[in-house]
Amino acid sequence: MILPCLYIAQTGEMGRGVFTSEPIAKHEVVEIAPVLVMNASDREHLERTRLHDYIFEWGEFDVCMALGYIPIYNHSYSSNCDYHMDYDDDTITIITMRDIEAGEELFINYNGAWDDDKPIWFDAK
Repeated sequence: MILPCLYIAQTGEMGRGVFTSEPIAKHEVVEIAPVLVMNASDREHLERTRLHDYIFEWGEFDVCMALGYIPIYNHSYSSNCDYHMDYDDDTITIITMRDIEAGEELFINYNGAWDDDKPIWFDAK
């Protein structure tokens, strides 16, 4: 499920991102996407490809590749969305954490918690 008002567009310096054409209220589910779960062996191969930048940790040892728009959401330490992983249904859900205006880009925090300001891998270098 992806809200019909979501669309992908170019951003300034982050490539593509997910935007909304309509206002979205706080705590609204904007996307529920299936994931492809991969084991530690698969991860070794993925880490040598461009897909490395788009996979999510999935449980203690596995990773997943999310489908839908999930891989296109850009990172922000002050994100306006959060994501929740459902390990039973193999899905990721994106939920707004504040009201979002039409034309605004939707961000998630790659740390896993929408308000976690610990430097992530590409800022820690």
